[in-house]
Amino acid sequence: MGSITDNYRRVWERIERAAERSGRSASEVTVIAVTKGVPVDRIREAAESGLRVFGENYVQEAKAKVEACGKGVSWHMIGHVQRNKARQVVHLFEMIHTLDSRGLAEILNRHAQEAGKSLRVLVQVNISGEPSKFGVSPEEVMPLVEDIVGSRKCLCFCGLMTMAPFFAEPGLARPYFQALRRLGDSIAESLGSELSGRMELSMGMSGDFEVAVEEGATMVRIGTALFGERSYRK
Repeated sequence: MGSITDNYRRVWERIERAAERSGRSASEVTVIAVTKGVPVDRIREAAESGLRVFGENYVQEAKAKVEACGKGVSWHMIGHVQRNKARQVVHLFEMIHTLDSRGLAEILNRHAQEAGKSLRVLVQVNISGEPSKFGVSPEEVMPLVEDIVGSRKCLCFCGLMTMAPFFAEPGLARPYFQALRRLGDSIAESLGSELSGRMELSMGMSGDFEVAVEEGATMVRIGTALFGERSYRK
């Protein structure tokens, strides 16, 4: 795989080309370096290579990594949030990509209020309708967003996240990314000035991030293309 520095350079070059193909600027895209199964020394190497945003799936892994890496980087929760770990999630992460229910919104908001913190959140959308995936259906997104914006004063709604189905041919994921972009456009129009900043779209991973960038991704979650293959816990 080469060094993380070389891998990051190659990933960024691919993002630049994908952005150019769609008439966008690569500066609109943030790389979320996925650290699931990655040891601390490799994360530090990634930070030295210029990566500044890291995404973790598990609270228990994140705690040691956040403490070891210190300041200068930010951490996003990209895995499913268990309600009994919501307090830890609020303290460890700056953004949650996987808010998927009013109940979770209520719990996160309460813990954020106790911590005196404003927590940035994305609503996870199961755009493919696969039963194995977390997230709300497209029809459930707007009611959840309205609940967050209208009732959760310590949560800042920033956009949407999805996981497309896996395809050997990345282009087959395009309709799912297009669907999330259209949904995001519709929500942004409905919210108007109530939306703080741009509508973030967290979509695309190592196998399909170029297609996601072409279709409007503002955040891509990259693990294997940066760190190589990893051994995950069962």
